[in-house]
Amino acid sequence: NVSTLHIDKVKKKRIKKKLYTELLEVSEDNASERRTKVKKINATNLSRLQGDNFIASVNDIHLQEDFQSSTDLEEPEVKQIEALTNGKVNIAFDIDEVEEMEEIGNETHEELTEEIKLDRNENIKNSLSTPATSDHKKSKKLTLNFKMREALSKVKYSELDTAGKERSLATLLTAYIDVCVNCGFLNRAWATLNHYLNNGDVKVNDGKVFDALFSGYAKSGKIEKLLELWKIMHTFKIKPSVLSFIYRLEGIARSSKHDKDVLLNTTLRIMFDEGISINRLFTDTKWKGDTREVVLEAIRAVRPNFNPSLSKPDLNYSNPLVNHLNKTQNSNLISPADGLICIDELKLLFNEQLKREKELSVQVRSVERSQATELVTSYRNKLADLQSNWEKIIVDAFERDLARLNSFHHNVRRCCYQLNIYPYLTLLDKHEYKDIIMNEIRKLAEGSDAYCPNVSILYKELGNQVRIRYENKLKSDEGLLNKLKGVYFEYSRWYLGPRTDNCINGRQKWKTISHKYQKGPSLEFESAPWPSNVLIGIGKFLYNIIIRDIKIDVNILRKNVNNERLLPAFYTVYKYSNHAVKEEVKAHPLLARLFRGACLPFLTFNVAEVPMVVPPVPWTSLYSGGYIIAKTNFIRLPQQAVLQWERLNNLSNSQLYPCFDSLNQLGSIPWKINVPVLDLVIQIFNDGGNSKLAIPEPPAACPFQESEINPATTKEEKYQAYKKRMLIRRKKAEMYSLWCDALYKLSLANHFRDKIFWLPHNMDFRGRVYPCPPHLNHLSSDMSRSLLCFAKGEPLGKKGLDWLKIHVVNLTGLKKRDSVTERLAYGNSIIPLIIDSAENPLNGKKWWMESEEPWQTLAGCMEIRNALQCPEGPEKYISHFPIHQDGSCNGLQHYAALGRDTAGAYSVNLSPCEKPQDVYSCVAALVERERNKDAAAGIKIAQVLEGFIRRKVIKQTVMTTVYGVTRFGARLQIAKQLKDIDDFPKEHVWQASTYLVAKTFASLREMFSSTREIQDWLTESARLISQICGQNVEYVTPLGLPVVQPYSRFSKVNGNNKASTTSNINCHYGMDMFERPNVMKQRNAFPPNYIHSLDSTHMMLTSLHCEQAGITFVSVHDCFWTHPNTVHIMNKICREQFVSLHSQPILGNLSKFLVEKYSYSESDDVLYEPVNITMAKHNLNKCLKQVPNIGDFNLSDVLESVYFFS
Repeated sequence: NVSTLHIDKVKKKRIKKKLYTELLEVSEDNASERRTKVKKINATNLSRLQGDNFIASVNDIHLQEDFQSSTDLEEPEVKQIEALTNGKVNIAFDIDEVEEMEEIGNETHEELTEEIKLDRNENIKNSLSTPATSDHKKSKKLTLNFKMREALSKVKYSELDTAGKERSLATLLTAYIDVCVNCGFLNRAWATLNHYLNNGDVKVNDGKVFDALFSGYAKSGKIEKLLELWKIMHTFKIKPSVLSFIYRLEGIARSSKHDKDVLLNTTLRIMFDEGISINRLFTDTKWKGDTREVVLEAIRAVRPNFNPSLSKPDLNYSNPLVNHLNKTQNSNLISPADGLICIDELKLLFNEQLKREKELSVQVRSVERSQATELVTSYRNKLADLQSNWEKIIVDAFERDLARLNSFHHNVRRCCYQLNIYPYLTLLDKHEYKDIIMNEIRKLAEGSDAYCPNVSILYKELGNQVRIRYENKLKSDEGLLNKLKGVYFEYSRWYLGPRTDNCINGRQKWKTISHKYQKGPSLEFESAPWPSNVLIGIGKFLYNIIIRDIKIDVNILRKNVNNERLLPAFYTVYKYSNHAVKEEVKAHPLLARLFRGACLPFLTFNVAEVPMVVPPVPWTSLYSGGYIIAKTNFIRLPQQAVLQWERLNNLSNSQLYPCFDSLNQLGSIPWKINVPVLDLVIQIFNDGGNSKLAIPEPPAACPFQESEINPATTKEEKYQAYKKRMLIRRKKAEMYSLWCDALYKLSLANHFRDKIFWLPHNMDFRGRVYPCPPHLNHLSSDMSRSLLCFAKGEPLGKKGLDWLKIHVVNLTGLKKRDSVTERLAYGNSIIPLIIDSAENPLNGKKWWMESEEPWQTLAGCMEIRNALQCPEGPEKYISHFPIHQDGSCNGLQHYAALGRDTAGAYSVNLSPCEKPQDVYSCVAALVERERNKDAAAGIKIAQVLEGFIRRKVIKQTVMTTVYGVTRFGARLQIAKQLKDIDDFPKEHVWQASTYLVAKTFASLREMFSSTREIQDWLTESARLISQICGQNVEYVTPLGLPVVQPYSRFSKVNGNNKASTTSNINCHYGMDMFERPNVMKQRNAFPPNYIHSLDSTHMMLTSLHCEQAGITFVSVHDCFWTHPNTVHIMNKICREQFVSLHSQPILGNLSKFLVEKYSYSESDDVLYEPVNITMAKHNLNKCLKQVPNIGDFNLSDVLESVYFFS
């Protein structure tokens, strides 16, 4: 029946119309007309147009017309440029400036538009008037389509994608199975592994996944399941590791089998066939619990005479810069805590520190002056009742959601086999999850009103709290803490008296002691890492409880209102920022008000944000050092940056010994609080702050007058009122942020006012060193530095008082161009002012307040006063005060030394001279010379700038040029300085800053010719490596630290690592080693990163040699600190190590490394290779080998330069 016939309806697809346009091409000889398809332009198409003469000529016409019609430049300037270019103008836009546009939020649209116009015009002038002096000009850009780029890439994109998915799945499975094993879910772990082995699109080919499950079966003695899993591993052609055999032996030993000998002999035979000896099981294995003893007993059951043969640990350096220290005797070693503390006190403090780290937080009394009024007491009581009620709600909600999650996985087919967050939520007791949530609630309520990060960051941090508690639980369960305590106590005896044996540093002693303690778990604890999408999934689960279940009664503060009206205490908001929508979590305004009104007497800090009360554990490996059990990363890296960790894990530990030892030396220095300065700062802080002295004022001090809005108010007036209100809100938020920062610093300093403390250190990916505690450390502001002193004192001696006076004069910034002798004379002449500042800081002449660094100046004045009042004379005075020696524009010093640039070396004090050379003043003089010429030529902006070319205006730009500041960023720096000059006409700020940037860069080119050549070579090398090879730029520092620049282009799917909408875990997350590099960032960052690495290398060498000389040393990057009586020793070491470092063929070694890693073989068979590919390979090879020429500066002159560091 035709009427009942079912016919599928096919939806018609709309055919996209192709758009065409007519183009008329006109040249001098003829004209031609052609028809072309219209396309949307993207970056690839844009690069293709670059070499098109037709497009270039049209652009020139438009740009000339635009330029000539601009009112930004006066007529003489236009004529000058036209004369230079014969009417043709070529403009090069800087991509960096476009990227940095997103960072500017304070300027109006008109200002930014004006700024871009000015910059374009200035770029024209600069590109014409400043010829490149470098031999390393940018290689001619080649047109490379996707296929060509893939052909050039060292690793193909398809291979990267596959490898990335396999690595992601393996890491996720390893973490998941490890967690299942530790919470007894062995069957779940087996089912999940089996699911991904047989049903997944991505291969499981990492033996660590199987080892994780082997460990579970081994602990429970389930040898049948272990052997079944072994067969599966063999089926998938995965080779067993040393750890696999350890777990197999352990499983046999713990099983109830009667034929254990047969199984043991079979296992040993298979092991020998794989080329693994019995002794190898005991050499580099990280043991857990009693596994070592169980395996050893199992082996002795069939090999009764076996004893592990363990060679002594290799303690020596293998680097030419420090090899001579291998022969050093420790006769000069002096304990940094000599005379400060005894071993019994240290043991008590160790237990106190361990207790803190187990609790994960430290409570510190706030220094905020607040009276417990009736209202404050009422707020505190209401808050206590709320929190008590919330704790019960959280436990019930957690149990409810966990049960729902478990039910979902059992009811939905196959769902329980997939990776999910359920096992991670059963690792801890439910009350521990409650504590984690309560801590997060307090943090949000106290801080989200001013600033709150994206929810993904919040989720990840909350998930990380679960991971930290889980790892601490494992360490305790496996008996690691008891063993650690024994090793630490023995190490402490050496720390307090290091001349007792032949060990020359803490690393050597710790490794020597650890070697004796072979029984039990290894001290170097390693656990399977939790990828970011796991942390985010856990955090989201816990945050759902905060958002859904935590309520507040909005009538809680109303009197005589009994009816309860509950609303969510936290809510999510969406903000548009940087072309993206951000989701944030905010506290209800009533809750924020309740927390502020309660004026809680204590602040809570994460234990890793607080200094230690005992010396840190020495760094001996990538995973052992810093805090006792709190997680301390050796290198600070984002979680997706795994390539550098890969390089570090593939190294022998001995290559990293110099880095370990430098971190250990810096962390071994005990500190104390400068109590008189602290008391004064707290007084000013509680009296409302002082902006001149950089003591932040409370937000209430921000003036605000509400604009009147009435029916007659115009739309523009409403807009201006709204804009003013937003600016005031932003100002208040900034003030509150600064006020909180000062509160944290002062409260921590007050907490440690009568204590000795230590600052564990780690480093960033370039090797730059930082203290782990972020609030109370010597890398912070002037006020923070003034609060810190060395815990160990030294007598001033003959020259110590002079160094104190010179140091105070240096801090004032008044005598930068004077010699040391003149500075000392000036210091002697102002002794009455120094004494007055120390005696009457707030009521006297207040000389110290006019200093560039007022608080450190005041601290110095007090120290000089104390020394002069010493009954036994200044020479006998015991000083705890640190003296600073600063590098003279340290980045340029390294460039000048690399290029042996005589003129540049002189300007940055590498050469001896009677008075210090000030590179900033030299550059300012060159800029002023050019300004005079331009002013005489009638250029208006040059005339406006007369009298305003000051050292301070261009200092920051000169300082940051070597660290990669862009033209746009430099312009902002100079504009800020010009705005701060009261009599400078504000309407000319942007035009003047644009002009000065060009002149400053040109002056630096003139002064530092070799610097620019080296910078250009590094920049171009990085561009070609990342663009042609498709790889991140890597290098090795002179001290052996491998560095990988972590700038990649993560796809939206892989890079965001967003929380899954279900409890299942995404099987793919972003990692830099499987993504293409961000060419722009790789290129721009290479020169500054490399100089930062050299800077850090010099600091580390100075650190290691100061330790062997027996003197105190700490650093703030290129600013070195020591006691007044040892400044001369530190200065000598500092200069010697700079010469030693730069006597190495640094650029030659770098070139050799880059050539070996990135260059292409010079193949003769290029007949079938596209010309562009051949040229690209040739350009890369040529660039990497083309090391810049160097000058004739004599490096040994640095040894005699007084002002190299001064």
